[in-house]
Amino acid sequence: MFDPSVLDKIISETVTYIEKSQEQIYDIAENARKEYAYVNNELEEVKKSVAQLIDRVDKLNIREKRARYRLMEVSRDFTCYSEEDIKKAYDTAQKLQLELAALRGQEQLLRYKRDNLERNLRRLRDMLEKAENMMSHLGVVLKYLTKHMANLSTRIEELMQIQQLGINIIKAQEEERKRVAREIHDGPAQLLANIVMRAEYILKLMDVDPQNVRKELVALQELVRQSLQDVRKIIFDLRPMVLDDLGLVPALNRYIEDYRKQHQINAEFIFFGKQERLSPATEVALFRVVQEALNNVHKHARAKQVLVKMEQLNNKITIMIKDDGKGFDPNLVEQSINRECYGLINMRERVQILRGEFKISSTPGKGTSITVTVPV
Repeated sequence: MFDPSVLDKIISETVTYIEKSQEQIYDIAENARKEYAYVNNELEEVKKSVAQLIDRVDKLNIREKRARYRLMEVSRDFTCYSEEDIKKAYDTAQKLQLELAALRGQEQLLRYKRDNLERNLRRLRDMLEKAENMMSHLGVVLKYLTKHMANLSTRIEELMQIQQLGINIIKAQEEERKRVAREIHDGPAQLLANIVMRAEYILKLMDVDPQNVRKELVALQELVRQSLQDVRKIIFDLRPMVLDDLGLVPALNRYIEDYRKQHQINAEFIFFGKQERLSPATEVALFRVVQEALNNVHKHARAKQVLVKMEQLNNKITIMIKDDGKGFDPNLVEQSINRECYGLINMRERVQILRGEFKISSTPGKGTSITVTVPV
């Protein structure tokens, strides 16, 4: 017989962890708030400096124009002016030009600093809002846990299932984090390191061979563009924006199109029924199921073709993922404890959370078919 006190301990530890997390997030929010105030003050000072410098540039620009006009005047009628007058006019015009160029350089630097400070301010504002939202969400979770700690004995089986589900989700999250870390390390991290080295090389090249600086800057631009593409791909894999903006069907269309180009697998998506938005939880869960299934096809199936078929009715949604790969014995795979099984468990549990059905049909050498049915 399972001891309910174990559940009490788990919930107590969870509450303690959430409380500590709240304190940490509060510290992050406070630091962000202080940094925001500091950057905001600095930005105001820079804005004042920019305004003052613009005023100086405008005034000096008028003086410089007058000096050039004076130089043109004495140069044009040199018989009426001495050589000393011409030299004085020339020196004055040249001095004002140099002074104006220096001030414009300072203005450009201050504008650049101002723009950076504004970007930092927006980033800090976003960080502060996210920290406050997280604190609010954790407060709701904490209230729920402390309110429902009574009568544990009547919910032992349900809590045991939730506990096991949490363990499996953590395993799946760890696997996802490893994958993301590996993709960042092999992609953007390497490119960023290369960008830093290229930038240092360009700085040195400016002194010894300025003519090749443009060529190197073009190459550096291409590296930055490639790094941006890799980062966007990682972001899309983590949470495709089109899923939030347009819904499940457009997100699957986009993902399968990218999947086909990336892995050179003839992947096709077919949709039947009336396309309507679902709840965010349902859309995310179904998208992750398809994503996990297609990842398994790429990693293990050695398939040449894969079909994703989705049918949306008034009372249910059915999704089928079928490939012509090498297949497997579902019973043997699910009894194993290796990494391959985590994907299947993750898919099944996502569907179970939605109170749906998850079926696998596969035979070695004859491909695999996964069918998901979820009530609406």
